Amino acid sequence: MSRRLPPTSVTVGALSLGGCVMTAAGTAGHSDELGAYGDLAALGAVVVKSLSPEPWAGNPAPRLHPMAVGMINSVGLQGPGLPAWIADDLPRLRSSGARVVVSIWGRSIEDYALAGVLLANAEVDAIEVNVSCPNLEDRSRMFAHSAEATAAAVEAVGTAHPRWVKLSPNTSELVEIAGAALSAGADALVLTNTVLGMVIDTEARRPALGNGGGGLSGPAIHAVSVRAIYECAKAHPDAAIIGVGGISTGVDAVEMVMAGASAVQVGTASLAEPRAPWRIQSEVARWMADHGVGDLAEVRGAAHG
Repeated sequence: MSRRLPPTSVTVGALSLGGCVMTAAGTAGHSDELGAYGDLAALGAVVVKSLSPEPWAGNPAPRLHPMAVGMINSVGLQGPGLPAWIADDLPRLRSSGARVVVSIWGRSIEDYALAGVLLANAEVDAIEVNVSCPNLEDRSRMFAHSAEATAAAVEAVGTAHPRWVKLSPNTSELVEIAGAALSAGADALVLTNTVLGMVIDTEARRPALGNGGGGLSGPAIHAVSVRAIYECAKAHPDAAIIGVGGISTGVDAVEMVMAGASAVQVGTASLAEPRAPWRIQSEVARWMADHGVGDLAEVRGAAHG
């Protein structure tokens, strides 16, 4: 007879989630694409691929390059734009019963403000504010590399929905920037985005990606994300944190919780194994049962002593 496993339900800020594992932006499409592989309502939430107010074509091909420890990509945030997503994709995803988190991006503070206006009456559970994109008003410096720009983007989105801010690990000022996001009203931190990198095709003697460099994801960046979570949780102990980056197993997810995360997102693993978010959530439940843990909150931040 199979044993009864503890629930993996969690809370992120004021939002209750039925599971501790969500999809990660950019890896689960814009709607219910992963629904063919499992019950989307059984996950914590579906976080859709980042959207801007206007349609965006993305970067030139090739956009993806597999690596032994993950992949590097430069898709370039391709998307149909928020109005089309709200009309065409959101209803289908909502009908699955899933919690819906919409990831947004922009090239100016005005873009984030417009995104907030477009989403004000949309039936979403939270907005993930992706600030790992170039700010055209600041010499294309990433919003996420500036405390002031990050705070301005968060404030511009408005308060109609909880705001989760996805930050970049590619800065030595991550803890300070996280504090600025929280002071601006962020309900949670999403740690972290991809690590900047490049691969050279030695036969072609050219970069392997059409846009030159890209973002490294997968197991290679897991330790980077764990450290980011640990340091931000230490500096901001009351902050809700969502861990993302290189999670392949339930133990990887538990490690992030012990570093200070309340919940996690699974991304690159689901590209090779679309059922990975459900598998990993089940592995977390089995780990809890094996270790006598009835609620993940019991071990949140345990590594801090």
